[in-house]
Amino acid sequence: MSGSNFIDHVRFCSRSGKGGAGAVSFRREKHVPKGGPDGGNGGRGGHIILRGNRQLWTLLHLRYRKHVIATDGGNGEGGIRSGADGEDVILEVPLGTVAKNAETEETIVEILEEGQELILTKGGRGGLGNHNFKNATNQTPRYAQPGEEGIEEWILLELKVLADVGLVGFPNAGKSTLLSVVSAAKPEIANYAFTTLVPNLGVVGYRDHKSFVMADIPGIIEGASEGKGIGLRFLRHIERNSTLLFMIPADTDDIKKEYEILLNELTEFNPELLDKQRMLAITKSDMLDEELMNEMQAELPVGIPNIFISSVTQFNIDKLKDMIWAQLNND
Repeated sequence: MSGSNFIDHVRFCSRSGKGGAGAVSFRREKHVPKGGPDGGNGGRGGHIILRGNRQLWTLLHLRYRKHVIATDGGNGEGGIRSGADGEDVILEVPLGTVAKNAETEETIVEILEEGQELILTKGGRGGLGNHNFKNATNQTPRYAQPGEEGIEEWILLELKVLADVGLVGFPNAGKSTLLSVVSAAKPEIANYAFTTLVPNLGVVGYRDHKSFVMADIPGIIEGASEGKGIGLRFLRHIERNSTLLFMIPADTDDIKKEYEILLNELTEFNPELLDKQRMLAITKSDMLDEELMNEMQAELPVGIPNIFISSVTQFNIDKLKDMIWAQLNND
């Protein structure tokens, strides 16, 4: 998935259909010259609907669709015939898509499941025909309801990647390498900052045909929560992960300090991220011997499960998967 093809936010104008007008009509037949009211109801205006599709990973297909417009409902007719409903417009979106009002940023709907359909912009109701208003004191109502207007609003769609485990770390912490080793994902890997410009997802196979989804989130830099670097744009993808795996290289000067910086950036962005389960992997540990690892253990953050790994030599990779699986199934 190249950077140019990964689109995680789009903005467009959504306009639902207007409801059809109710009809004013009276039954007129050869032997019934003065029949009662028989005006039918107007049809409902078309909705704009979002539908979850697990085969989609990006909002690219909606990038250039600036206006989404549903059709109006048909007017009612005599003979108590209702007008046709307006045609709904269904937008297929990836799981994890959040729809917001672009002006107020209020969340309207969230799509989390395959095939889930939720109304984004509701069509106007059809008006009632005059047959609905007949009563004992008014046998011949000569009025009907107009159709309700549709809604026009600017919508912002944001994609938050759905994964069981989110990899959190500074650029070059080894996140992409780990993902390439434990899954079939093939993220771009190089020794310079921000090699990963888009979230990469990989399905990690586990024992007895089990699996979990891991997401490589682009590297965070200090100040990302304030908009520095590219971190802010991607921090929201971490919100959907149930477990966060912090990754810090073994040659880091102060592992505990780096962990605290990463944790602070997440906290500044969204304090609720502190509620997520956390683990720590010390990467590139193939350069360490057992004695050095034992010495470093005393300097690691307290109260968070940790493990020394090397993606290149596969050191402790199976143990890491065991830890992750145990964490995911903790409750």
